Amino acid sequence: MNNTQTLIATLEGAPDIIISLVRELPPQNLKRRPSPNKWSAHEHACHISTADTAYLARLELMLSEPAPYIRSMVPSPEEEAGSLLNIDLDEALDQYVRERARLVKRLKELSVEDWQRTAEHEEYSHYSVLIMFRQLLLHEMLHAYRIEELRLKKDWE
Repeated sequence: MNNTQTLIATLEGAPDIIISLVRELPPQNLKRRPSPNKWSAHEHACHISTADTAYLARLELMLSEPAPYIRSMVPSPEEEAGSLLNIDLDEALDQYVRERARLVKRLKELSVEDWQRTAEHEEYSHYSVLIMFRQLLLHEMLHAYRIEELRLKKDWE
């Protein structure tokens, strides 16, 4: 995916898809983990809702620094242990919609040169603004897929 307009449009539409998936889950299954070490739909949704702020900060770093360094983002031990279950889901989804609108607005302002800006990434061999936002979309769709799996799960124990 090298077409930035397609990427922006897909990022812009992602909240509709993800929020619809979350809303289709029976309330009694929203916070239900499929196993002790696997996140619930609630946790996946709350995790997604926090990414845009971090990605906007990364973007500004990459646009302003001559040799930016990007650290990997991984869930904290607290998040892995279930702290996301304490977040209000409706507030998290509202935040997701607000922050996504802000992110999309900023992405629409980028020049062709901005999309090509690079950074050294802690984990990857190469990294650019385009790669960063393509990864944001793919990361989000991975979580959306996990939510869909939970929505369709037959064998809750």
